[in-house]
Amino acid sequence: MDIKLEPKKLGDVDSDALVMVGFEATPPQAAAAEQVKELYDSGEFSGKALEIAILHRPPGLKAKRLVLAGGGKHDKFDAAELRKLTGAVVRSLKSKGIRTITLALDEPFRSDDFAAAAVEGAVLADLENDRYKTDPKKNEKQVASFSVLGGSQSAVDRGRVLAEAQNFTRDLANEPANVLTPTLLAERARQMASEFGLECEILDQDRMRQLGMGALLGVSQGSAEPPALIVIRYKPASAPASKDHLGLIGKGVTFDTGGISIKPSEGMEKMRYDMAGGAAVLGAMRAIAQIKPSIPVTALVPTVENMPGSKAQRPGDIVTSLSGKTVEVLNTDAEGRLILIDALTYVQRLGCTHLVDAATLTGAIVVALGSVNVGAFTNNEAFLQKLLTAARAEGEKTWQLPMDEEYKELLKSSFADLHNIGGRSGGSITAAWFIRDFVDETPWIHLDIAGTAWLDDAKPYMAKGATGVGLRTLVRLAETW
Repeated sequence: MDIKLEPKKLGDVDSDALVMVGFEATPPQAAAAEQVKELYDSGEFSGKALEIAILHRPPGLKAKRLVLAGGGKHDKFDAAELRKLTGAVVRSLKSKGIRTITLALDEPFRSDDFAAAAVEGAVLADLENDRYKTDPKKNEKQVASFSVLGGSQSAVDRGRVLAEAQNFTRDLANEPANVLTPTLLAERARQMASEFGLECEILDQDRMRQLGMGALLGVSQGSAEPPALIVIRYKPASAPASKDHLGLIGKGVTFDTGGISIKPSEGMEKMRYDMAGGAAVLGAMRAIAQIKPSIPVTALVPTVENMPGSKAQRPGDIVTSLSGKTVEVLNTDAEGRLILIDALTYVQRLGCTHLVDAATLTGAIVVALGSVNVGAFTNNEAFLQKLLTAARAEGEKTWQLPMDEEYKELLKSSFADLHNIGGRSGGSITAAWFIRDFVDETPWIHLDIAGTAWLDDAKPYMAKGATGVGLRTLVRLAETW
């Protein structure tokens, strides 16, 4: 899809579809006013969120169609709502074979934030998860171009960069596990880094064994697929003003059976997205390389396959992590936290001063927050507020959960320094506490994205499957440092 800033006046836009946002009781301005008023008066269009109506051959316009898109209540409409609305419009018009679409933003929505969000919505909506379908007709209906009337070229470019990076993330997380093994994920990361001018290093199993990453290697030992630790570095062109160095760490379990503590078969096919945190971190680095923030950023993705093979880790095994601390593994399905702790120890040794990890970590976060909010945990409130500000700006809903000391008590082990689960109560919190034990006083945020990283059903604005959640927040955090 070609993305453009439209420099023409409203009446001169020559497009298959000219889209305008109409709100409840508030029609859009200066376009086929009589016909639009009739739609409102008749109730055919009311302006409710994601509602769509089409006028053919609108008078006074060169566009073949005027598309009214419902924005809901005017005073609650923001860039996040426009992102969804644009996606819904693009998916609806695409299904009708419409090739060229132009969105005209009314005042006061002709700003860079709205223009970027509109582009993001369009590009995200265009992704279809049909790569492995053999239907010869699947490519017949494609949107050739999407244009925005309003905002600046830099905003349009930023929106495209972010959305393409998010689609890169979604593509990775949608891949079946027989295609995307840890080795292939590392190769995809290397290719992306090469394309966008990033440094890339892949630590193999032997190197991790030399370093002493016993927690990570314990998870991988049940699989015939070898593990990898992906390291990608972004360095700003000029010397940064401070010594701050952002570290992004993403869980990269390319398939999770649960190991010996095996999962139920129902829904296990979705466990290919257990590397969605790692995919989000890789996608964030793709965007960061193009947006070029002033802070150095290093990303780590520990990637493994968690399988119940003959050499698999057993419940009751004790492993020694890279930090030197020992862990009693009570449940092999609590594997994400084991690979993260070795990566977090290593990224601190690389000089990172502020850490954010993203992981599809616990089912408990789904029980607590559903599929609406990302769960956030921290040992540094000021750092978390910076991230929450970035999340709000990007429309990625994020909710802080508590980290009271009492929860840590649930991780005490009689045989090792700690065990890897804390029981059913407060499961997402004890998981965060387990990770926190390996970052000491380094400012750290843990994002549990288990409930938000996958859509079980398609939305009007996005296809079923991986969402790429967290990427935009991470990029904004680096960009606004």
